[in-house]
Amino acid sequence: MNQLKIIQQKIVQREELPSRLDRSFRATHRIVFTNGCFDILHLGHASYLADARDLGDMLVVGLNTDESVRRLKGANRPVKDQDTRALLLASLQVVDMVVLFPEDTPSELIRLVKPDVLVKGGDYRKEEIAGYETVTAYGGKIVTIPFVKGHSSSSLIQKIEKH
Repeated sequence: MNQLKIIQQKIVQREELPSRLDRSFRATHRIVFTNGCFDILHLGHASYLADARDLGDMLVVGLNTDESVRRLKGANRPVKDQDTRALLLASLQVVDMVVLFPEDTPSELIRLVKPDVLVKGGDYRKEEIAGYETVTAYGGKIVTIPFVKGHSSSSLIQKIEKH
């Protein structure tokens, strides 16, 4: 099969989640979920996503739509549109599934995915992470992963703008 088609198949619609993550799949796979804007992929993202994937058998990434990125980051963001960001994330070996979400938080998406492990960056306190109550209520685990110092989309954008 064409490699681009394989990558594109990793980008799924919300409605596909129940069939892709059915009971028999869940019985044999530990599902990890994380989310973000992933506007400009960089070393920090690669490291974070690899660490997240190490926590289970499948990494599902919730990706903010363009509209939600603008609400969260401002009118000049995202730099890359949601289809480009989704394809770039899906092309990473450690990412098994990418699902877009238009809300400001992935709470609804987390309820659908029902991950065994919910992961966010180390700048969050576990109790403040969207989905914390949902995941802990059924015995799931919340993990924070430290940032790679000096690597963020915002700092990269600022650096580009200076030059």
